[in-house]
Amino acid sequence: MRSIARSVGVTAVAFAVSGCALPYYWQAAAGHLALLRGREPIEAVLADPRQKPGVRETLELVVEMRRFAVEHLALPDNESYRSYVDLGRPYVVWNVVATEEFAVEPARWCFPLLGCVSYRGYFERADAERFVAKLENQGLDTYLAGANAYSTLGYFDDPVLNTMLAGGEHYVAGILFHELAHQKLYLKGDSDFNEAFATAVQQHGTAAWLSAHGSPETVEAFRRGLERHADFADLIAAQQARLLEIYASDLSDEAKRAAKRAAFDAMRAEYEISKAGWGGVTEYDAWFAQPLNNAQLASVATYRRWLPGLTWYLEREGLAAFYAQMQTLAELAEDRRAARLQGWLDAAEASGSRSGAERITRAGYPPP
Repeated sequence: MRSIARSVGVTAVAFAVSGCALPYYWQAAAGHLALLRGREPIEAVLADPRQKPGVRETLELVVEMRRFAVEHLALPDNESYRSYVDLGRPYVVWNVVATEEFAVEPARWCFPLLGCVSYRGYFERADAERFVAKLENQGLDTYLAGANAYSTLGYFDDPVLNTMLAGGEHYVAGILFHELAHQKLYLKGDSDFNEAFATAVQQHGTAAWLSAHGSPETVEAFRRGLERHADFADLIAAQQARLLEIYASDLSDEAKRAAKRAAFDAMRAEYEISKAGWGGVTEYDAWFAQPLNNAQLASVATYRRWLPGLTWYLEREGLAAFYAQMQTLAELAEDRRAARLQGWLDAAEASGSRSGAERITRAGYPPP
């Protein structure tokens, strides 16, 4: 949820290949190249006595996590995430997601090399806000969110960014493993699969890292976080189903708008019930405090659609077999791939598996 931008770096490649001079491509190329120019080897950053202790300590962890990603998770052994850039801002890009007023599926934008994706990323917030205004003038629901990272899918040597270092050890590990997973496998035009695959690797890898390097308390905190995110995702899915029923009805547009508002009020009430079961944890309060709409739901659903099924298969068969199956899926036509994924999703639901959290215990996590 924190990082929904994965397209901008590849868009920069597309600009270089196609020679397109459209403003969107230009800002993507210029922003990415400026980022690359700021890279320093992590070793040099660690040797700098002026470096902030917190940054130094986290980058030392990143070096170990990068090695772990190669040796235990079979993720790419390349030059990505071996350099560092401090952008001097909290997000690397700002992403825009949009839907029709009475639809839950996001709008899609298509780019050379990348295919069609359900978001557009901007290096300047003002540019993203102008695009949001344009979409809203067309009557669309929109959602604007900052992203902490993105992947160029191996086209460039992606650096570690200051925006990736907040959130604690589990978050740093997760975002690193997620972005490297995108470099390992990416299917052009299938955002739902790409994000579910990378998130499954992220969760598995983070649990394995914490089991090897963290305390029992850290492992337990991560497990509980996965359970909360599964609850949150269930709220999203239930709300989208509720809205689909409204949008498919014979109600007038004005009646649909009223029903839509009532549905989001109901969702907020359901969140308060879920939060009470978490012991009052408030990590999703800011998300629910925003003006909720279709686009905001879609920004989460893209990551979650196939995740329980992929997690079920990964836990059942192990990482090597999981990667082999993902390669097989990549070679299937989209409809056959969706059918296979749906089968795994059905199996996960039948087994009661929701997020993989059930497998992570105080005793640790199965070895990768």
